[in-house]
Amino acid sequence: MLQVIFATMLFMVITFGIGFIVNMLIKTTWFPTYFFIVLIIVLAFWAPWSGNDEKLIDVIANYTFIDFIPVIGAIAGAIISGYAIRALRKGGYKMF
Repeated sequence: MLQVIFATMLFMVITFGIGFIVNMLIKTTWFPTYFFIVLIIVLAFWAPWSGNDEKLIDVIANYTFIDFIPVIGAIAGAIISGYAIRALRKGGYKMF
């Protein structure tokens, strides 16, 4: 359980940092969140799917709740980076 807590915190901090930097460079607020949801989560389900006789729901059923906890932390980090950039822009910081 300790590993799950550390992994969740690590993914949240890494996603926050990457999202913050991407928000500064591209001048968008929610792009890192959309990117994470569309690309990362879709690839997590599509990559292990062979597509032959296996149904996609079977691939999703192989994941447990413990597998989704770090993903939830990473999504939270991406969302927090969007709110941080928005707060900095409202505060008058033009470089963000």
